[in-house]
Amino acid sequence: MQTTDEIVTALPYLTAALPGIGGQLRAKPDDFVVEEIGLYEAAGAGQHLYVNLTKVGWTTKELQIQLSKIFGLERMEVGFAGLKDKMARTTQTFSLNVGQKPAAFAEEAARQIEAELPVQVNWVQFHRNKLRTGHLIGNRFTIKVSHLTMDAEETRRRSDAIVAEIRRRGVPNFFGVQRTGLQGSNVRQGLALLLGKQKLRDVWLRRFLMASYQSHLCNQYLIRRLEIGAFDQLLTGDVAKKVATGGMFDVQDLQAEQLRYAAHEINFTAPLYGPRMWNAQGEAGELEKQLLAAAPVTMEEFARHQLDGTRRAGRLLVPDLQVQVGEGELTATFVLTKGAFATVLLRELMKVDDESLSVVQEEDE
Repeated sequence: MQTTDEIVTALPYLTAALPGIGGQLRAKPDDFVVEEIGLYEAAGAGQHLYVNLTKVGWTTKELQIQLSKIFGLERMEVGFAGLKDKMARTTQTFSLNVGQKPAAFAEEAARQIEAELPVQVNWVQFHRNKLRTGHLIGNRFTIKVSHLTMDAEETRRRSDAIVAEIRRRGVPNFFGVQRTGLQGSNVRQGLALLLGKQKLRDVWLRRFLMASYQSHLCNQYLIRRLEIGAFDQLLTGDVAKKVATGGMFDVQDLQAEQLRYAAHEINFTAPLYGPRMWNAQGEAGELEKQLLAAAPVTMEEFARHQLDGTRRAGRLLVPDLQVQVGEGELTATFVLTKGAFATVLLRELMKVDDESLSVVQEEDE
């Protein structure tokens, strides 16, 4: 059984046989561009004003506070679908519970926001409900890798080979270093909290750190799937997730479902352990049980701290991944589903250490 000192959070590469391009992330904010993809469009009527804006140098929560002050609202009356990185150019939507207002209020609100905050308002529209965490499909990324030391031809050769492999196989849907912490620092603190060896008064931080340990076990499950050759293959008893709808089901007919898996119609799911998690059966279920049995926590600890558990797509599909190579730089464009880490994809391209990736403060939904 592991102790906190024995925890290893290093992740393998799916494309380990292919050399990376190296380079540096986010030399400046415009090198990391993120555009939120909403779950639905604003209806045009209702008491919540949806404001889509582009920001640089502000966290989502900092803008939430500023918007609440401008319109005289309580902070929680300003909603958003997901947290976005501060040192990047990010576009996202906020909802403001301003009540029933005439149509002209929307344009006046946009002008007021731009007059008081260093942001660009892209559109405003009324809707009937507040935006809540998770009300998004995913995020569209345009990311520049700079300071490349090899020539453009070699960069193109290496990146094309990695991109082709990722399009064909996807990548393991790991939690990034932003969740686990450099050298597993968040994971170790989370485990200490779960075991009652450490206390923390900050409710949000305590829950985040304990969830970091949950995420670590999920990563370990994905690593084990790679080790046993079960990333490209389903296992009997897998809980699968439909790519198009998100619906989940138990894999019973392995041969039939493997064809759908190969066609990128479904994914296997990985466990985020907790008492309310949908448990896999058969071979996949045994793998989950073995991993938890080897961990220094039990399901009771997760239940005691109200970490209910859930399942997460184990494979991240990136069919639209494209790269453009310039002199000393490469620009990657792609779309990821909510909760996925862009740096998990970029690490396959770059093959650099976690410290180089941690400069991006991805805050997953």
